[in-house]
Amino acid sequence: MPTILIDTNILIYASDPRDTAKQELALRLLRHLEVTSSGCLSTQCLAEFVHATTRSIRPLYTRTEALAQVEHLVRTYRVFDLTPLVVLEAARGARDYSLAYYDAQIWATARLNQIPTVFSEDFQDGQVLEGVRFANPFTVGFIMDAWIGQ
Repeated sequence: MPTILIDTNILIYASDPRDTAKQELALRLLRHLEVTSSGCLSTQCLAEFVHATTRSIRPLYTRTEALAQVEHLVRTYRVFDLTPLVVLEAARGARDYSLAYYDAQIWATARLNQIPTVFSEDFQDGQVLEGVRFANPFTVGFIMDAWIGQ
């Protein structure tokens, strides 16, 4: 079973009841990746998750709740650290592929850790950069079993 890097937007949708269709899909996806031990995260995604779910006038979580969610994610999925090499590779990816820097950091984490697939809606669906393929699980026609098995 291939390893899949889970981008922040999937974590946020799983926590956000305002779009029930996306929330349901994100929760199913995360459960399956947990059960199959095929999902992983980056430190960047955990930080972005805390920031995105605790900010604004109507945050999704209190800081205590967000901390509990991150503790669960860390126990559930393998987490890859942000290293100087990831930063350098991300800078190269931003330069060579015109990626936004933080998107390039997701790509660099996957590439340097030999993760063949990133689930995210922030990249062009189906795009492949140096062996890393991007899939948007929220597109029409996305079939989860085709990516992560049954």
